[in-house]
Amino acid sequence: MGAARIIFHVDMNSFYASVEQAYNPDLKGKAVAIAGNPKERRGIIVTSSYEARAKGIYTTMNVGEALRKCPDLIVLSPDFVKYRTASKAMFSILREYTDMVEPVSIDEGYIDITEVSKKRHPLEIAKEIQLRILHELDLPCSIGIGPNKFLAKTASDMKKPMGITVLRKRDVKEKLWPLAVIEMHGVGESTSKKLASLKIYTIGELANSNEGLLKQELGKNGVRLRERANGNDTRKVDPDSIYDTKSVGNSTTLPYDETDIEKLEETFERLAEKVAERLSVKKLCGTTISIQIRDADWHNHSRSKTLQNPISLKVDIYDEAINLFHKAWDGSPIRLLGITISNVQDIKNVAVQLSFDNFEQYAKDEPIYELIDEIEKKYGKGSIQKGIAIDKKSTYASKTSFSKDFLEDLKDN
Repeated sequence: MGAARIIFHVDMNSFYASVEQAYNPDLKGKAVAIAGNPKERRGIIVTSSYEARAKGIYTTMNVGEALRKCPDLIVLSPDFVKYRTASKAMFSILREYTDMVEPVSIDEGYIDITEVSKKRHPLEIAKEIQLRILHELDLPCSIGIGPNKFLAKTASDMKKPMGITVLRKRDVKEKLWPLAVIEMHGVGESTSKKLASLKIYTIGELANSNEGLLKQELGKNGVRLRERANGNDTRKVDPDSIYDTKSVGNSTTLPYDETDIEKLEETFERLAEKVAERLSVKKLCGTTISIQIRDADWHNHSRSKTLQNPISLKVDIYDEAINLFHKAWDGSPIRLLGITISNVQDIKNVAVQLSFDNFEQYAKDEPIYELIDEIEKKYGKGSIQKGIAIDKKSTYASKTSFSKDFLEDLKDN
């Protein structure tokens, strides 16, 4: 057993809406929601202020329904420059206390204050951090305190907004075990249904369940969840975790439930370009491509393919993605599309096994793409385009991977 740790989970409250209220004090105390396409009544609510939530507004509600429920709701477009700036400022405050800070997303992160707490009480530090973020950034946050990540994360969810909650291992039986298993961090609807089929309905029942049966039915994740239900979590706060890339992807929610094949193909082209850009920045390529399709009824479908040679270029990503899409799509309206490249590796370390079929095309195209990259670096994005890309107007914005973009920025700081 290692030495006991003291870990905070800092969770910004209703982050996007709170940032908007901080920038515009006239919005304080009012029902505010952020939507990807606020002018489209079928746009989706991304987040909302606590005032809006009190009136029944929730994430994923469409704008039209939200306005019917709350006619005075103020619906804003997301301003990612503001959110990025506020998030960086928040993490800068955390790093004034210790370097042991692990960003999880744009609005939450872990901080290991074990060493710092030898000189100051953890509650004193938590209160100071919370008040500094409030006074310096005008943003509310909740802080969970625990001996590990799971308990700290669970604690931060217990009191919002502006809560500070301590959750010790000895509290687990009393505070967590009576709760429904769906309330547990890391358990979604699918896992909850699988556990219900095993007659496991509460966190306590999960904690005391048969480990072998869980492993058989849920694999390693079942064993992991059982450990968490008992208050155990061996994960360390890792400031370098944002450098560990297992996959690179991008997804976008469409403004309408779309069936127009040309618009869907255009969307895939933009997604392929974004994924290729991210791979280029990371100097990565990958051998597995996956697509995500979410239909109008919120059913998710995915298809994947493992390739002989790794890919990283837009044209290759697009070709593979669109082929998967045409095989998978049944013509029903689509709400969201996504592309992910996984099994990634450093492009410098890849010895491509060129086949007779792809050698000629690879040799012909590769210098062209290098030249395009150089021209765009000098004259700007889009200064040169392949014929297929010209005159395609974009009405969609890819917003759903903004947190991933933010984590990319952190690496450069």
